[in-house]
Amino acid sequence: MKKQRQKKILEIIEKYEIDTQETLKEYLEKENIIVTQATLSRDINELALVKTIPENGKCRYAVPVKNHYDFPMIFSNSVIEIDYALNTVVVKCHAGMAQAACMTLDKMDYSKIVGTLAGDDTIFILMRTEADAADFADELRDALHKSIQNLGADRF
Repeated sequence: MKKQRQKKILEIIEKYEIDTQETLKEYLEKENIIVTQATLSRDINELALVKTIPENGKCRYAVPVKNHYDFPMIFSNSVIEIDYALNTVVVKCHAGMAQAACMTLDKMDYSKIVGTLAGDDTIFILMRTEADAADFADELRDALHKSIQNLGADRF
């Protein structure tokens, strides 16, 4: 049942512009699939869905696309600047994109990350030590540079 429901979720977000869990739930109900908000939230997390802003400017759920460096494009396209202070890495993003970008970091399951916190345009990443923060900031910058170069742009 779960695999069928998740398959249907992927079909729906591919076909329609789904911007909220409530909208997704309504589409599932049209397919005679009844779910609770908690189940739907778990499905979205397990499927690693992110909110994107396509050219029309309206947010929608999507499956993150990865580039050749296996770095999610949603992260590459969201980030403006990366810095650190003490044991905290700060990632500045375009408005409204920090939570989607942060989800990609959370999925990395990097052992030296204690936790993350995302707002509208800023992500705070708490690292175990200052050295871990410096190293991770450098790793993120390098991965972004490679992914941006691969896309044919120079943003940093």
